[in-house]
Amino acid sequence: MAKIAVVGPGAMGCLFAVKLARAGNKVHLVDYRADRAERLNKSGITLESPEGNRSTEHVPVATAVPVGVELVIVLVKSQHTASLRFPPEVSVLTLQNGLGNVETLCNLVGSARVLAGVTTEAAHLLSEGQVRHAAAGLTQFGAWTSCPVTPAYRVLQEAGFHVEITESPGQLIWEKVAISSAINPLTALLDAPNGKLLEIPEIRQLMRDLVVEATKVAATEGYRFPHSLVERAEQICRDTRNNVSSMLQDIRAGRPTEIRAISGEILRRAQLASLPTPRTRVIYQLVRGLESR
Repeated sequence: MAKIAVVGPGAMGCLFAVKLARAGNKVHLVDYRADRAERLNKSGITLESPEGNRSTEHVPVATAVPVGVELVIVLVKSQHTASLRFPPEVSVLTLQNGLGNVETLCNLVGSARVLAGVTTEAAHLLSEGQVRHAAAGLTQFGAWTSCPVTPAYRVLQEAGFHVEITESPGQLIWEKVAISSAINPLTALLDAPNGKLLEIPEIRQLMRDLVVEATKVAATEGYRFPHSLVERAEQICRDTRNNVSSMLQDIRAGRPTEIRAISGEILRRAQLASLPTPRTRVIYQLVRGLESR
């Protein structure tokens, strides 16, 4: 039995907390909002499986990471990463969207305690504490520098997650960001599921162009990809045709999106490299406009 804290009561945080608790671990879900934490402690978290089965798990919810945990899994929105606080000597695994989270966590706890990666688990927050696990995915992570990976790998695998270890977590993060920088904003702007991006020729071409711009920025940081990210983005749209992206979920719910950690970070890094990214800039501006309505 491992002692684990999952930070963030959104769809992904609730999914990971429930599955880890059901596997026999001592799990705390961490929510910075005391009022919501109190309600979740009373109601529990209801998880709907991909097959449609619903069950409720009473995972303890705290407003801070408890002392004594062995692993913290960070699943908050990127804009909240800098405000997190951790007990000493704990391993921290980020599976967040966007760029910059790893660097922020390294500043907070030291790079030797950071694990980083991505997950393609698909989950939707139906309402507070009510989550639909839309589809199982793949979780890949590795040590940012020297943090041991085996304990986190074992607890996730035993909880039923499909897990792989990578020697290049930075490349995985950039790959997901490059693809997300096209799919997520375009679905948010069109108010449409992922598959719609392939049905409109002009939008499909814009999606391809956005992925290419992001890939060029990744190259300035030394990342090269062994496969076409444009083709990968299109395949994801086909495989998740009816999926509602997290950014579109946020827009529909009136929540801030992660556009600054995705397109905004691409723009910032492109500027540092004197690399023009005109399509990414316009998309960023449009989504920021949606957020401000």
